[in-house]
Amino acid sequence: MRLLGRWLLLAVIGAVLLQLFFVGRIALTVLVDPQSTTFERSEAWRLASQGELRWSQQWRDYGQISDQLKRAVIASEDDGFTNHEGVDWEAMERAWERNTKAEQAAAERAAKELPARPIKIRGGSTITQQLAKNLLLSGERTLLRKGQELVLTFALERLLSKRRILELYLNHVEWGTGVFGAEAAARHYFRKSAAQLSAWEAARLAVMLPRPRYFEQRPRSAYLSQRARVIVGRMRAAELP
Repeated sequence: MRLLGRWLLLAVIGAVLLQLFFVGRIALTVLVDPQSTTFERSEAWRLASQGELRWSQQWRDYGQISDQLKRAVIASEDDGFTNHEGVDWEAMERAWERNTKAEQAAAERAAKELPARPIKIRGGSTITQQLAKNLLLSGERTLLRKGQELVLTFALERLLSKRRILELYLNHVEWGTGVFGAEAAARHYFRKSAAQLSAWEAARLAVMLPRPRYFEQRPRSAYLSQRARVIVGRMRAAELP
């Protein structure tokens, strides 16, 4: 029993130290612009292992990124960004219900021996949650990782301003294979800086975010154009931090 107690104590101490490390990393970003994220480093390793050298990411301060892109991303990814405290519980519940129905439909097709269809997993994550995941966590989908994501999300909201959270997000979010951040995306797709993006260009980039590598290979996708038109119409209502 004593040995078990010691192991449990060590596990608790390790968990506490890990949280302190994460909080320290987040606190550091108040003043220091991170050069890379955990997700970016894992993606760099993946590309390198495949012999690919594609990589583009240039930091741009908040004022050097088009307000059109900020509005488009908020309208597309998290329209309650300036008002919530890190998590949109209703959006998460809706995503859970949609994913459950999709899994049930897939199970029914399998039972009837019908051809399988890809299950589209929908997320209800806010911009802050996405930043927490990309900044410090792996891409695995487990309840433990999701729980850690929530802890980091609340830490980000407590330690950083909404403006800083959006600045970090826009500088490190993936926009294609080896393409990270608004500046790299603007130059990759439109041959211009992130400060010069039009409303239409910003909307197209925002729509790409859930599946950037997929849409990078399908720039003429009808869905991409249709959804971009919808986002352009919603951008005026998007509130900037």
